[in-house]
Amino acid sequence: MTIQINTDNNVEGHARLKAYISEELEKALTRFEEKVTRLEVHLGDENSDKSGINDKRCLIEARPINMQPMAVTHHADTMEKAFHGALDKIKKVLDTTFEKQKTY
Repeated sequence: MTIQINTDNNVEGHARLKAYISEELEKALTRFEEKVTRLEVHLGDENSDKSGINDKRCLIEARPINMQPMAVTHHADTMEKAFHGALDKIKKVLDTTFEKQKTY
């Protein structure tokens, strides 16, 4: 499973942040390793330098084998909360998708 992390111009994409996100994704989604070829994470600050409520955005796109890509988005007041919210959502989407496949 390949992990790609993208940030907009308002988010510092330093190596420590990318390593943290990669580790968290690998830990949380390890059971889907054989079913998902690629994960893309897009981090952004929608208000740029201005502060605001829920202006941090995290989009996670999963690309399962032989299926259409799936994407979730979560907004929060910090980048970490936005990431973890999106991570919870993508886990639920992947769980639901692969559970449905088992029943057919």
